[in-house]
Amino acid sequence: MSKWDGKSKGTVLGYKIFVFLIQKAGVKAAYVLLYFVASYYFLFLKKSNKAISYYFKERLGYSWFKSKKMVFRSYYTFGQTIIDKISISAGMRNKFTYEFDGIETLKNLLAEKKGGVLISAHIGNFEIAEHFLGDIDIDFQINLVTTDLEHSAIKNYLESVTQKPTVKFIIIREDLSHIFEINAALSKNELVCFTGDRYFEGTKSLSEKILGEEANFPAGPFLIASRLKVPVVFVYVMKEPNLHYHLYAREATVKHRDEKGLLKAYIESVESMVKKYPLQWFNYFDFWNQLHSK
Repeated sequence: MSKWDGKSKGTVLGYKIFVFLIQKAGVKAAYVLLYFVASYYFLFLKKSNKAISYYFKERLGYSWFKSKKMVFRSYYTFGQTIIDKISISAGMRNKFTYEFDGIETLKNLLAEKKGGVLISAHIGNFEIAEHFLGDIDIDFQINLVTTDLEHSAIKNYLESVTQKPTVKFIIIREDLSHIFEINAALSKNELVCFTGDRYFEGTKSLSEKILGEEANFPAGPFLIASRLKVPVVFVYVMKEPNLHYHLYAREATVKHRDEKGLLKAYIESVESMVKKYPLQWFNYFDFWNQLHSK
């Protein structure tokens, strides 16, 4: 079982078919086609099936039969979030409704004019946050700290059919120059967002239990956030029925230079989201490092 390599599945042709359906027949029509794509993934993606089955059966305690059913539903839900992201980015924002939970936390954070660190996870659909935070008149700039390993052909195609994102990207580099970009963004009262639940082999990591089993987390977000002396907020954008999204924002209590304490608070936050939205955990690899020898 390989670790996460930074790349998503899919082809440009597949994305083109879905974009065509969304534009001509609407979001719900694209959802119908998604049943066939999710079925293909369920039948043929053995490695990711094994990883996500472990999550449902061993970490959430579901029966064998329920775990199998949830694997299919997980792929289907993940596909829906991608369709939603494309639809919203292509100007169909009015087809969706949004709910804000803890938005005062973000407003207060920006009012302090020190910038702030957001930490999210690969649950829900955080990438659409920029498209509706503007609705509540928050004057903000999000900088997403990321690797640049996604398939460039898919990225280029999506950029050609969707609105240009207002999110700026800070690419993680071996020479650590991204640290200067992060500090520059914070000095301008901007928000810097990390995802705290994926790391690459060979990079610095922190180990901690999540859902009862030890896992590795990238050290960077927690080392940086615990040393910057700026507010830290855990944020998630979760999909709900009927084209509805729910944004959660919770300020973390951060002790200076206590990255392990911040990681534990983050894990507690992620666990509460995962238990509420079990289908929206989108880590389709051996997250707990339990399957490589099986």
